[in-house]
Amino acid sequence: MRNTIFSFFSSSLFIPVLLFLAISFSLTSSSLVHRDGFLSRGSALSVDDPDDVLRSPNGVFFAGFHRVGRNAYSFAVWFSNQSCMHDCIVWMANRDEPVNGKHSKLILDKHGNLFLIDAGHKVVWSTDIASSSSATYVGLHLLDSGNLILRSSGPRPRDDTVMWQSFDHPTNTLLPEQKFTQFTELVSSRSGGNISSGHYKLFFDYDNVLQLLYSGPEISSLYWPRPDRLPWDAGRTTYNDSRVALLDSLGNFTSSDDWNFLASDYGEKNRRRLTLDFDGNVLLYSLLKSGEWAVSWQAIDTPCQIHGICGPNAVCQYNARSGRSCSCAPGYERKNLSDWSQGCKPKFESFCKLPDPETEFIRFPHMDFYGYDEAYYPNYTLNQCKKKCLELCNCKGFQYKFQGKFHFKFQEENGQHNCYPKVLLLNGYASVADIGNIYFRLPKAILSSDQIQQESSTLNCSHSSKDVELHRVYSRSHKSDTLLKILLILAVVIAGFEALMVLLVLCFVTGTRKTKGEARQGYHLAAMGFRRYTYAELRKATRNFREEIGRGAVGSVYRAILSGDWIAAVKRLNEMSLHGEDEFLAEVSTIGRLNHMNLIELWGYCAEGKHRLLVYEYMEHGSLAENLSKGTLDWGKRLDVAVGAARGLAYLHEECLEWVLHCDVKPQNILLDLNYQPKVADFGLSKLLNRGDVKHSSFSKIRGTRGYMAPEWVYNLSITSKVDVYNYGIVLLEMVTGRSPGVGVLDTSARGETENRGLTSWVKQKMSGEVPTAIRIEEIVDHSIEGGYDVKKVEVLVAVALQCVADDKDDRPTMSQVVEILHRCTDEAEI
Repeated sequence: MRNTIFSFFSSSLFIPVLLFLAISFSLTSSSLVHRDGFLSRGSALSVDDPDDVLRSPNGVFFAGFHRVGRNAYSFAVWFSNQSCMHDCIVWMANRDEPVNGKHSKLILDKHGNLFLIDAGHKVVWSTDIASSSSATYVGLHLLDSGNLILRSSGPRPRDDTVMWQSFDHPTNTLLPEQKFTQFTELVSSRSGGNISSGHYKLFFDYDNVLQLLYSGPEISSLYWPRPDRLPWDAGRTTYNDSRVALLDSLGNFTSSDDWNFLASDYGEKNRRRLTLDFDGNVLLYSLLKSGEWAVSWQAIDTPCQIHGICGPNAVCQYNARSGRSCSCAPGYERKNLSDWSQGCKPKFESFCKLPDPETEFIRFPHMDFYGYDEAYYPNYTLNQCKKKCLELCNCKGFQYKFQGKFHFKFQEENGQHNCYPKVLLLNGYASVADIGNIYFRLPKAILSSDQIQQESSTLNCSHSSKDVELHRVYSRSHKSDTLLKILLILAVVIAGFEALMVLLVLCFVTGTRKTKGEARQGYHLAAMGFRRYTYAELRKATRNFREEIGRGAVGSVYRAILSGDWIAAVKRLNEMSLHGEDEFLAEVSTIGRLNHMNLIELWGYCAEGKHRLLVYEYMEHGSLAENLSKGTLDWGKRLDVAVGAARGLAYLHEECLEWVLHCDVKPQNILLDLNYQPKVADFGLSKLLNRGDVKHSSFSKIRGTRGYMAPEWVYNLSITSKVDVYNYGIVLLEMVTGRSPGVGVLDTSARGETENRGLTSWVKQKMSGEVPTAIRIEEIVDHSIEGGYDVKKVEVLVAVALQCVADDKDDRPTMSQVVEILHRCTDEAEI
C-alpha cells in the first residue's frame, strides 16, 4: 500500500496539482500583514479575515475593517477591546460609503498610495499621494497616539517623510496631541446607530473663532457660541491668525481664540477623546478602568439650545431625570416617527393658500423659537402684535417678550414688550427661565377640535448600534484572459480527479477506524440534530468576539455571521461557570430538544478544551429591558409580550420532555424578534429537574437577580416552578408601571409626606383603595407610552401580576393558568 501511495505522489499527475495550488494561493492570498502596527508597500488588509488588523505598539489602538452595519464595513482606527467596551472608533476613512463584508481590501500599492477597494472593485477612498522616486520604501504605521501615518524613507534618516496621516483628516473625534486647524473640521454622526456624516460641524470660521454649526437638509444656523452675543462677550478673541487648537493628554484644551478648558479629572493619565456627538454637543470623554467612557467636560450645559434637535415646528424640553424630549407644536404632527430631526408638519393648509382664513392664537408661556423673525417691533401691545401677525400670510405665530431696563438715575426698573412675528418655527425650546411667551397662530377649525393635542416623546440618546442594511449588487467583470480561463478549468478538472484518487486511497487505508472523541461527537450530533462548531469557526464568525450585544452573570453574547450569511448570537460562557464536557453536552442536549415559538432556538454549540459556547438565533429588536427603557412598546405590544412569555414558561414547566426551571426570568432574558414577538432566553441559571422530584431541594446556591427573586430563596424553602411565576409577576409590574423593581418608588401621601416603597408594595397599596379602578390604574401606568390604553386589559395584567407575586407559593397560579387568563382577556377584547 505504501508503494502504491508513493507511486501516486511521484506520478506526473501530481505536478499539475502542485502548480494549480501554487497559482491559486498566489491569486487568493494577500501579503503577510504584520501585527506590530506596520503594513509594507505591496501588502493589503482584507475584510474577510477578522485578525487582519494593525495594532499600535502599546496595544491601545487597532486599525482595520470595523463593522458599521449589516454587510457594511468602514476602514477605521479604534480603541482596542482591552481598552474599552463601546464607542471605540476614533477615525474612519469611508464613513459615508461603507464597503461590502466580503472581498473588500485596503491596498498599499507599489507607488505608496492607499486604496480602499470595495467587493465590486470600486475605489471608494484613497490617499492619492505619489511617493518620492528616491524613497527606499513606504509603509503604513499605526502609532501609539492613534495616528495612522504613511511614511516614506529615503537614503538617509533625515529624508524620512510623513506623506499622509489620519490626524490631518479627523471625522468626529480629536485625540490628545492631535492638532485642530483651519483646514480641519469635526462632523457628527447621523445618529447613535448610523456613523455616516450628520448635521453638526465644529470648525474655525473666518473670524478665527471656533464655532458649532447646524447644517440641516434645508436650513443652517450657528448655535455656539451663542449667536446673539459678540465673540468677546463669549470669551473669544478674533485677533489671531493661527487658528489652531490642541488637547493634551492631561485634559487641558487650548485654542488660539482663547477658548480654553480643563477636564474635570485634569492631571490624571486617562485615555481621552474629544467628540462631536450626534446630538450636536462637544463632549470630552475619559476612559475608566471599567471600560466605560465618562464625560469630563461638555460645551453646552443646556441641551435644548442646540439647533435642529427636534426639527421644524417642534419644541425641545429638558428634564434632569428623563433627559430631553420633543413635542410637536399645537396643530402639528410628526413627519417621521423614528426621526425627530425631521420635525412636524401642520395639520392645516397654509394661511397663504386660504382666501380669508379665520384664525386665533393660543398662548404657551416660557417658550421660544430662536431666529427667523419677520421683523422686530419694540414697545408693541399684545393686540398690535396679533394684528401685525395677521397681516402676514406666512406668519405662524409670534413671540411676545418683556424687555426690562434699569435707570441708575431713578433707581427703578421699567421696560417694554417687544413683538417678534415668526415666519418659521425652528429651534423651539421650553424653559422656565425664559420670560417670553409664544402665541401660535391656528385656524379656528383646529382650535374647536381635538387636533391641538401635542404629540411628544423622549429622545433616544443611546449609543447602541443599530444595523444598517446595505443592499449591494456586484456585476462580475467580463474582461479576462481566455487562455487563463482554459488553464484554470483544466487545472480544476485535474485537481478534482487527483483529489478523488487521494480520497479513495485514504478511505481504503483508514477503513472504519475512528477515535474515541470522534465517535462521541458523532453520537451527540445524531442525538441533538444541530451543529457542533469549532472554536476557530465561532471566533471568525464573531470577528474575534468584537461586537458584544449582551452580558450576563454566566457569560457575554456576541453578534456573529455564520456561513451562508446567517446572523446568530453566540454566548461565550465564563470559565468560572463551566461544567465538564459530559455535563455540558447533556445540558445542551436537553436545551436543544426544546421547541416552542416563544423560546429562543439553539442552533449549535462548541465544547473544545476550556471553551464553552452556545449558538442561538439572532433577535433583531434586542431585549424587553432595552425596549422598555426606550419606550418603543405600546400597550398592544406589551400585552403580546406578556402572553408570549407566559406561553414559553408554561411549556418549560409542563409540556417539554424535561422539567426546566428558568430561575432568572427578567426583562433582560426576554428577547423580541423582528415582529416584536417574545422569546424566553438565557437558561444559564436554569435547573434541570426530573418530573418525579417533588421536593426540588437540590439547589446549592441562590439563583436569580435581585429584585425579581421569590421569597423561597431567602427563607431556604423548597424550590418549585412557582419561583418562575414570581419572577414573571415582577416583569408584568415593570411592563405596566415602567418602573424597575430594584429601585424604590417615592410615594407622596395627602399630607405631603414622602415614603420610599418597593415596587410590589407600592402597586398593592395603590390598588387596594376605594377609588374607582380607572383612577387607580391611571396612577400606576407608564405614562411615557404613546397612544391610549384599555383600562380593562391593564387591570387584568395588574391583577395577574399581584397574584403571581403572592408571598405564599401555593397562592400563586401556574403559568398555564396565567396563559388561560390572558387569552381570555385578549379574546374578550376582540369580541
